[in-house]
Amino acid sequence: MKLKRLIILAVVPLLAAMGPKPEGDADGHRPYVRGEVPAARDGAPAPGGPLTGAAAQALTVLPASEADPAEFLWQARPVVIFADTAADPAFIRQLADLQADPAPLLARDVVVVTDTDPAAASPWRRQLRPEGFSLVLLDKDGQVKQRKPAPWSVREISRAIDKFPLRRREIGRAAVP
Repeated sequence: MKLKRLIILAVVPLLAAMGPKPEGDADGHRPYVRGEVPAARDGAPAPGGPLTGAAAQALTVLPASEADPAEFLWQARPVVIFADTAADPAFIRQLADLQADPAPLLARDVVVVTDTDPAAASPWRRQLRPEGFSLVLLDKDGQVKQRKPAPWSVREISRAIDKFPLRRREIGRAAVP
């Protein structure tokens, strides 16, 4: 018990000395901030700013054309849903399942990215190379952790995320006072 307290007292000042996170890179891209509506690519401010109240409980779903994979690095876990068309029944079912119960996904910092246009060749599609319907789970470090050719329930996605090494560390840190 005393050792834990000693470690915490030594680590907290070190973390505070690191300073705040950078606001963005030279291209003007700001990192993803949990609960914030991403700004339009033309530099316009984000409509509405940070989310509050009931809107904060809504799952962030972004089209692949508006989301850059680098935005989410170390900030969120992208769940990328690919389909050849927006009318794909598996795509529709997957989105409905995710939006029906967003709380477990929000607790795990999940952002949903959708890509239904193979011809557009988005960075997501070039990087992940899906075929037809595909669900891809990425961790905060940007690495692909799971690929599924069929829709998954929120429970299955949550359980898969809880097995990621970074998530296990987050859970461990949450228990430290």
